[in-house]
Amino acid sequence: MENKETFNAVAEEYEKYRPTYPEQLFEDIIQYTNLQKEDSVLEIGCGTGQATSGMVNKGHTRIICIELGSNLAHLTADKFRTYPAIRVVNSAFEQWDGAGKPFKLAISGTAFHFIEPEYGYRRVAELLDQDGCIGFFWTVHVPQYNEIHNHIRQHYRELAPDLDDSLYPSPAETIQERKEITAKSGLYEDIIVKEYDWIQTFTSQDYIALLNTNSRHRQLPEAVKETLLHRIQNTIDEFGGKIDKDYKVALFLARKSS
Repeated sequence: MENKETFNAVAEEYEKYRPTYPEQLFEDIIQYTNLQKEDSVLEIGCGTGQATSGMVNKGHTRIICIELGSNLAHLTADKFRTYPAIRVVNSAFEQWDGAGKPFKLAISGTAFHFIEPEYGYRRVAELLDQDGCIGFFWTVHVPQYNEIHNHIRQHYRELAPDLDDSLYPSPAETIQERKEITAKSGLYEDIIVKEYDWIQTFTSQDYIALLNTNSRHRQLPEAVKETLLHRIQNTIDEFGGKIDKDYKVALFLARKSS
């Protein structure tokens, strides 16, 4: 199962347990692009519509949402059924015909990395109008090294060493890599990056449910995944039943080159 397909199997859980994006992020997108209510927006990989909600809450409802997963697409379409200008298309972005172009803005929340960059950035540029912009954002993993997270990390080292986050690139390295990929396309200018940080507290049960929506966890052999999640939940319970998680979202804004 490809990473980009794993979320479709847990659409309801993804909607319930994944945190929403900060309100300030959408304010920054709108300010950067000078987006007007009548402007058309393309969303790539809408998932359960979390980013869609962020735009709708700011009064922007002329949105075409592209989503590969049928369950996710159905959930999002149902969520915004009272907004006639929002259209959800159940398709891979690579196979979509681009109906509705040109767009003033293309957004994508923690999804655009599933598209081959050379194709993706070029295709988006083709779909944007002359002064169009992109606002792509990703949740960036932040390793934590306090006592509870160190205990949990040991479970990963024993059962799923590829998920040992101490071996991951740092948040700064991850952000710089994505900025370089955007610039390398040669199709965008005035690239800026904004970061948003917060801490969220989970019960042991909710934290396990959150991990179960993660594509890399879902690709583990079932027995390994069950043992790993059971151990993590026990560790959290031993530390009082709650765990704090650091969150970081990086927003990449850029204008289509003239």
